[in-house]
Order: sequence, then C-alpha cells, then structure tokens
Amino acid sequence: MTLFNVLHVQSQEEVIWEPGFRFTWNDFKGPVQIGSIAAATTASGISYNFSTSYENNELKVEYTVGAYFYPTRSWYKPEVCNDVTLSHEQLHFDITELYARKMRKQLAITKFTENVKEEVRKIYKTTLRQLNDFQNKYDSETNYSRNLIVQERWVNEIETVLKD
Repeated sequence: MTLFNVLHVQSQEEVIWEPGFRFTWNDFKGPVQIGSIAAATTASGISYNFSTSYENNELKVEYTVGAYFYPTRSWYKPEVCNDVTLSHEQLHFDITELYARKMRKQLAITKFTENVKEEVRKIYKTTLRQLNDFQNKYDSETNYSRNLIVQERWVNEIETVLKD
C-alpha cells in the first residue's frame, strides 16, 4: 500500500530516490496504523520546484522533480511482513520515481506561456492522478504482494523501465 544521498535513512525526514537504494524494515519509522488492514505502508511522493527567466526575450523554465520516501510516515506490522512484503513496498517507491521521470519529461516538452505556475501545477496534478491509479493497479494485480508470480513480473518490468 502506498501514500505517496542515502547513507542511512535513520535520521532523515525524507529520502530522495536513488538507483540501488533498497529499503530495510528499519527505514519504516512511523507508528503502525491500528485498525488498518494493510501490512505496511510506504509514504512516498513527488516534489518539484521551478524558476523562470528570460533569455533573448524567450521564457525559460528550469525545474527539479524528485521522488521522495518519508520514513516517519511509513510503517509495517512485523508479525505479518516478510521479504516479499518489503520488495512490494520498495516497488511502490520505484513506481513513484517512474512517475517523477514522466513529469520531468512532460515539463521538458511543454511550451510554457506566461501562466507557467498554473501550467506546472496542472502537469503535477495530472502526474499524481496517474501515479495513484498506477499504484492502485499494482496493488490490485499483485493482491498486495500475495500473488508471487505477478509480483515478480511487476518487479522485473519496473526495474527494466528504470534502467533506461
């Protein structure tokens, strides 16, 4: 389940996605949500900032977009979680990075007008909707990691896309 420079996550509020970073259960520092049917929750999301300038009377937009993991809002139930569950949660974070890349790509091809702030916000909101839909599809198809064959297929597909 998901809500939306790592040496050690322990003291950080947020962790930016990096190739090769893999969760351990120690990264999940939030309080368990009593009454939740979920075994674990990975709080991750996309953040962005941008600036504008003019060069030769042409509007230039510079931006950064990142996928972040929030350890203090992420939790798990040790009695029901295992390595498969951890892999499932890792993929939620990896999917967040996939959509951060989609947002970067959309920003790169957009011809902005004077209404840059609203145009960037619209791209962001669209990206978040698509991310949420994709995360839900992932949980549904894998039955929250219980369908091991489908879980492995998702892991392979997302890892392949992220290598490009």
